[in-house]
Amino acid sequence: MSPSTPDFDNEAVNLSGNPHLSDVLAVRLSRRVALKGAIGITTGVLLGGAARAATKVASGPRANGLQLGFSAVAKNKLDRVSVPDGYQVSILHSLGDPLQPGDAAWQGDGSETAESYARRVGDGHDGMYFFGLADNGKWDARRSDKGLLAVNHEYVVSPYVLHPQGITKGAQRVAAEARKEMLVHGVSVVEVQRTSDKDSGHGNGVALVQGSRFNRRVTATTEMDITGPARGHERVRTRFSADGTRTRGTQNNCACGHTPWGTYLTCEENWTNAVSRAAGDNARRSAAEVTSLNRYNLPDNRASAYRWDTAGTEDLFVRWSSSVTGASAADDYRHIAQTFGWVVEIDPFQPASTPAKRTALGRFSHEGAWPAPVVAGLPVVFYMGDDAPNEYIYKFVSATPWSPADAHGGLAAGTKYLDAGTLYVARFDADGSGQWLELTHGRNGLNARHPTYPFADQGDVVINARLAADAVGATPMDRPEWGAVNPMNGEVYMTLTNNRNRVSPVATPTGKQLRTDAANPRTYADEYTRSDGSTQTNRGNVNGHIIRWREAGGQAAATTFQWDVYLFGAQADAPADVNLSNLTDVNDFSSPDGLCFDRRGMLWIQTDDGAYTDVSNCMMLAAVPGQVGDGGKATAAGGTATFKGAPATDATVRRFLVGPKGCEITGLTLTPDHKTLFVNVQHPGEGGMADYAANRFGSHWPASQTMPDSQARPRSSTVVVTRQDGGEIGT
Repeated sequence: MSPSTPDFDNEAVNLSGNPHLSDVLAVRLSRRVALKGAIGITTGVLLGGAARAATKVASGPRANGLQLGFSAVAKNKLDRVSVPDGYQVSILHSLGDPLQPGDAAWQGDGSETAESYARRVGDGHDGMYFFGLADNGKWDARRSDKGLLAVNHEYVVSPYVLHPQGITKGAQRVAAEARKEMLVHGVSVVEVQRTSDKDSGHGNGVALVQGSRFNRRVTATTEMDITGPARGHERVRTRFSADGTRTRGTQNNCACGHTPWGTYLTCEENWTNAVSRAAGDNARRSAAEVTSLNRYNLPDNRASAYRWDTAGTEDLFVRWSSSVTGASAADDYRHIAQTFGWVVEIDPFQPASTPAKRTALGRFSHEGAWPAPVVAGLPVVFYMGDDAPNEYIYKFVSATPWSPADAHGGLAAGTKYLDAGTLYVARFDADGSGQWLELTHGRNGLNARHPTYPFADQGDVVINARLAADAVGATPMDRPEWGAVNPMNGEVYMTLTNNRNRVSPVATPTGKQLRTDAANPRTYADEYTRSDGSTQTNRGNVNGHIIRWREAGGQAAATTFQWDVYLFGAQADAPADVNLSNLTDVNDFSSPDGLCFDRRGMLWIQTDDGAYTDVSNCMMLAAVPGQVGDGGKATAAGGTATFKGAPATDATVRRFLVGPKGCEITGLTLTPDHKTLFVNVQHPGEGGMADYAANRFGSHWPASQTMPDSQARPRSSTVVVTRQDGGEIGT
């Protein structure tokens, strides 16, 4: 997930040299077989039908009774959202749509004022969650016809859309442009209600309730509490909060989570896009501080991608510089970096409440925070990924056991369950087992005597969770992104999107490269045709995979587990040691990213791909998975032994949706009755040229969904998918 502006997303900074756990085997490199022939696509009605697969596939039964009940959508490069026959698409909201009466509709020319974005939908739609809304204004987990939808806004994906002529060039940013960009970050909370659909009459579509008292924006300027072990810590003290108990803003919010007590968790990922550090700043820092800043990709003399700190002398702008400029931390923002990278809890049912940064869950490039099913008397457990190459998978176990009496506890319940507990990081062993390694001060060598970094206390451990994970020997993974817990058996799935830094077991790594291991087993070369016709060769784990594990004894708080690789992303015609999951044209994919189980046990897989977008736009698949251990041993391209799940079939994995040009398909939530599905389309047209005079862009979606010849500017949006017969989605 990377903005159109220059950025530092997905840059490998883990140079810990943690051991690789697979046996050394013979190496052999494979290339993807070139795509031959054209893709046949039959287009249906723009809002009702979809691009069809050439072959319809039969539904097959699964152990939990679920069957995939739709014809697979064919890979395509259309500038619209394609869904199966019998389904329809509508747009709920898009960048710039007003949440309250009084603000004009989005004009499509960048003319909206910066301050109006405190009341408009933000940019870069990403993770989201639907909360049923009872008539008394409280959370109702069974309600489907009315609810609150919380949506992340990850970053300024389209500065050519947000500003009249794109970003104004120059050594300093224009203040109004920088201010507008801050306000399009964060989260939108909106009330939605079902509406009667005039075409189908089923009434499962939804509309935004403009002017609802629940409609709210949380942005990069919103005041927030710092809670947990880092609250008041010297490393989070700033000019804004000299005692380190408050901060401002949530930034680059990617995936999300929700809690058993009805609150929303938004997660800060590539926040380094906004933070700079001046040349010569190392000389003003302790050795420990330099180690920490480097590990979080903030080296000396680092300009931020957004350059908000150059927009003026107001505190709103200078706060984005992490350089030492004053006599103490109370005089500058040297510690601004430590106020980002957290899980942030928001109560959508209390619009005036102050969000809380829950520091006990650790600081890194948070993709999301996904809960295990709660059991009375047992701890509350959340799973998390650090989305960068060679980073780690984490788990948080609350100190307090769950009480159903807290089911509507709001932020007070968050304080109870999220501010104290044990943070763990995963080690995946070559024999298919794994261990959760505790990140607690005073244990596993995490103390002031550690030779790499002196951990002073638990606040220091969570602030420097990456360094703590390095120290205990966690397994570096291929970009851990979204996670999901199977409600049928408690098994946990996590997407490992890709990693160009992998080399074979017998190769000599250079720079930031790592050898393959059993849990990250593939390395190969892949030829990719760019949109301009030139050829690019990607190397490493090009297409990504989905790992899964079963906790010992079925207990989410266990400290050991068994794992395998559920699916390996690959093109259907790739060699067998690349296409280890036997994917076909009905279900092949690359770079899995978004991931979600619905309550029926159906798994939804979304992609953020750059490895074979010459073949298809990004997509979403539906699957009915088995369980850990239903496959067997395998040897991946590059020669590394691993464990894979049962081969995919047309009955168990099927393409459900393909997005418009240049987009990422991300964010997914369903109403409790499974009859309304929400999906986000992020950065349509990314990578395309912007011609303002001719109104030509890389995509013209969402306008192109119904007007193929539209020249409107593209914008990120939330899509609503329903069945024309009013039935459940996917079955």
